[in-house]
Amino acid sequence: MGTALVYHEDMTAARLLWDDPECEIECPERLTTALERLQQRGLEQRCLRLVAREASEAELGLVHSPEYVALLRGTQALGTRELQALSKQYDAVYLHPSTFHCARLAAGAALQLVDAVLTGAVRNGLALVRPPGHHSQRATANGFCVFNNVAIAAKHAQQKHGLHRILIVDWDIHHGQGIQYIFEDDPSVLYFSWHRYEHGHFWPCLRESDADAVGRGRGLGFTVNLPWNQVGMGNADYVAAFLHVLLPLAFEFDPELVLVSAGFDSAIGDPEGQMLATPECFAHLTQLLQVLAGGRVCAVLEGGYHLESLSQSVCMMVQALLGDPALPLSGPMEPHGSALESLQCVRAAQAPHWVSLRQQGAAPVLSSGTRCPEGRPSPLPPGEPEFKAVVTQAAAALSSLLDQLRLHPTPPVRVAVALTAPVTGLALPPSVLCEEGSLPQEEMQAWARPHEALAQDEALIALGKVLYLLDRILDGQVSSGTAATPVPAAAATLDVAVRYGLSHGAQRLLCVAVGKLDRPPDLTDDGRNLWLNIGGEEATAPSIFHVSVPLPVTPGGFLSCVLALVLPLAYSFQPDLVLVALGPGHGLRDPQAALLAALLRGPAGGRVFALVDEESTPQLATVLARVLNGEAPPSLGPFSMAAPEDTQALMYLRGRLEPRWKMLQCCDLAA
Repeated sequence: MGTALVYHEDMTAARLLWDDPECEIECPERLTTALERLQQRGLEQRCLRLVAREASEAELGLVHSPEYVALLRGTQALGTRELQALSKQYDAVYLHPSTFHCARLAAGAALQLVDAVLTGAVRNGLALVRPPGHHSQRATANGFCVFNNVAIAAKHAQQKHGLHRILIVDWDIHHGQGIQYIFEDDPSVLYFSWHRYEHGHFWPCLRESDADAVGRGRGLGFTVNLPWNQVGMGNADYVAAFLHVLLPLAFEFDPELVLVSAGFDSAIGDPEGQMLATPECFAHLTQLLQVLAGGRVCAVLEGGYHLESLSQSVCMMVQALLGDPALPLSGPMEPHGSALESLQCVRAAQAPHWVSLRQQGAAPVLSSGTRCPEGRPSPLPPGEPEFKAVVTQAAAALSSLLDQLRLHPTPPVRVAVALTAPVTGLALPPSVLCEEGSLPQEEMQAWARPHEALAQDEALIALGKVLYLLDRILDGQVSSGTAATPVPAAAATLDVAVRYGLSHGAQRLLCVAVGKLDRPPDLTDDGRNLWLNIGGEEATAPSIFHVSVPLPVTPGGFLSCVLALVLPLAYSFQPDLVLVALGPGHGLRDPQAALLAALLRGPAGGRVFALVDEESTPQLATVLARVLNGEAPPSLGPFSMAAPEDTQALMYLRGRLEPRWKMLQCCDLAA
């Protein structure tokens, strides 16, 4: 089960044959530059390379009218003047004698990828295609798009593979109105799009791109539009959109397949988007999607017109699809006020249709009042000073990314497991290392000395293995790991692990302790350690660096706790190491523990160390090793509501902590 890369060099054949400043940015170099970067990084070589095939006219007919397909077929015989005249009948489109062939390959590549994933040949993949597709409608080309590649793939998955729930995530900076029109009355497809909107002043300038456009008929609530009303949105805004809107809905929807309209004009430096999200952000977004649908994620290239930003973003996404840890996000993790206003609008518009939003405190608004309020749009087009600033920021961000890649190469071992004794039934992936080393006896005893619970030989041996593996993570030899500890020594081992990590290179350590694992009273509140206990007696925050919440009563309460509290805290704190400890009485089922570990890979750049007690099942150690290795966690099962007491605890803590940890915010507090 690997990652597919679908491509065909013929898709570079179509190009602009006349002068048109609007269309010239959609060029063949978009594909060739991205492919070159993938090859330079050794990523293409790690993928299963599939040569794209043409979609049949019957497959195109899943979405497009026969007359429109016939019209496009006829363009193969047209001269330049005739092509130019026909192109002018559409909005922001150019045609070439090779367009029909290229567009059939683009749609066929998406179909091949879906087939490969749904038949189990690969786990996930990317179709590197042009022309893009998400603006194309039943009988019209639009916005560089000829055939709607992702919509055709979704229809194909429904009809050929019998899928009943498909999630489409469109992170291109333009609204994919073509996909919306095709599925707006279909409850089997959940379509999420964020897009530069600027209160309707940015192309395609449609009223139905606003937050209150939520679908029609049986499809009400299955169209989710998140309009960005200002430029300059960055990593924090994109991650907040996933945590507070997309993921709650996605888990409730429970998709069987995730299709990504992967447009990278939403990345830094792009002249269309003018946004500030760095390439590594797209690795984080991809990882967040991989916990859905058993990891069955099919990405299809849409836009992206800054060649370096596009190619680096494609590389980051492919690395995430391959299971590599994402680079930590740079810059302060604080959403813009305009982004929070948009999140508030879309949550209010969608709350009548989704239990997950209502139980997180989103107030349903049933009228057109869910439109984002009118404001002053950002100037369009940007003046020369503003554009130069965007270019300068992009150059700095891309240079910083290259520095990170040089200074923090991917560790040679992705996951290591340290066990005190052989475990029957442990089924680890071949790439997971079983670590046999231990800290030197004298050093190990020095760390154990303050704790009576570590005086026993069994506990001391386990501590030595824990600290040795922690050392390997801190020095960059291992990305993540899991280790077992005797139940009586669980709290003491965690205490030593936290102190050891902070004294051996961790600058900011997040500890997520599940079960009866209280924070040591003498642990210093110096801002370098954030301790979150899931399983405390009550919801309390003695300090902004010490948070305790009762163990949620229902699976739905646990999911809300992770999405609305744990992850926002983690992304706000920006740790360089995460310790996840499953202590006595943790009460989590294996899929819940796996989801927690999988989602915490992102904030610390993959440096996650999971501690479990020796009485846990072999299956738990196996599933933790697998998700830390980049595999999808097992399904949580059918969606369930959070208990009222769980919701109240979350709301109380969010209110206490939002002023300091900004990623907890999902509305504009200053509004």
